[in-house]
Amino acid sequence: MRIILRVLGIDIGSKKIGIAISNQEMTLATPLTVVHRSSQKSEDHKTIKSIAHEWEVELLVVGMPLSLDGSLGAAAENVLQEIKHLERNTGIPVDTFDERFTTTSAKQILHDQGVSEKEQKNVIDQVAASIILQAWLDHKMGASASLKEVVSD
Repeated sequence: MRIILRVLGIDIGSKKIGIAISNQEMTLATPLTVVHRSSQKSEDHKTIKSIAHEWEVELLVVGMPLSLDGSLGAAAENVLQEIKHLERNTGIPVDTFDERFTTTSAKQILHDQGVSEKEQKNVIDQVAASIILQAWLDHKMGASASLKEVVSD
């Protein structure tokens, strides 16, 4: 079985793309940077590919903006279309994870840390990406722990 060393978390927005990185143990997500959207998505994807290459990333986890009832709305359909291009432009596989309420959670975390609303605008997307990635990591680790329990029984 092959172990993935690092994962990039991505929060796709219309003006900015938040980026977070996992540690090599895949237990902790850290906000990394924000990619400001250009007029060409392919250019944005080249930037993501460069970041992924620099950090030796083998998987991208993109936040999926599901509707409150869990269905795919227009925003999710747009993200699905972008994921197809992102995979093709980066050559890196993509997984998705529910991103409902991540921006709200990110705002609350930053507020609790005393970050002003003005300063939040510069980091909110990367914090949201780290929340998405951390939730994905926790989900995967929980699945691994459950599998280990079944195997050891």
